[in-house]
Amino acid sequence: MTRSEGLPFIDLLGIELTKMSDGRAQGYLEMREDLSWNTDELMAHSGVTFTLAEVTGAAAVVSVNDPPVFTVDMDVKFLNVGYGDLYSEAEVVRDGDDISIVQIDIVDENQSNVINATAVLKLT
Repeated sequence: MTRSEGLPFIDLLGIELTKMSDGRAQGYLEMREDLSWNTDELMAHSGVTFTLAEVTGAAAVVSVNDPPVFTVDMDVKFLNVGYGDLYSEAEVVRDGDDISIVQIDIVDENQSNVINATAVLKLT
């Protein structure tokens, strides 16, 4: 597993990109108490799950385009609370000359669906 390079916020959260090729990416986030919205149980804060989705989506786009890219729009459906570690998968569904669209899903360590998202990223 590799961490992102030169992206301090991503490193701070501990997001790891485990796969990145051919318009697809996978990510992983080990849940920690300081990322949880609850002190009694490790439950991912929505900002953490959103960021994991955005980073994984951008990684999928960068796997077929030159960086940098930036998010123009993101439609996120929060389906459930993420308990424990989080796993993300992203796939580019449209790769245009200046805009790419990517589909992202996140599940938790119990394989419960946490997020379903679609992101629009601008190629620079």
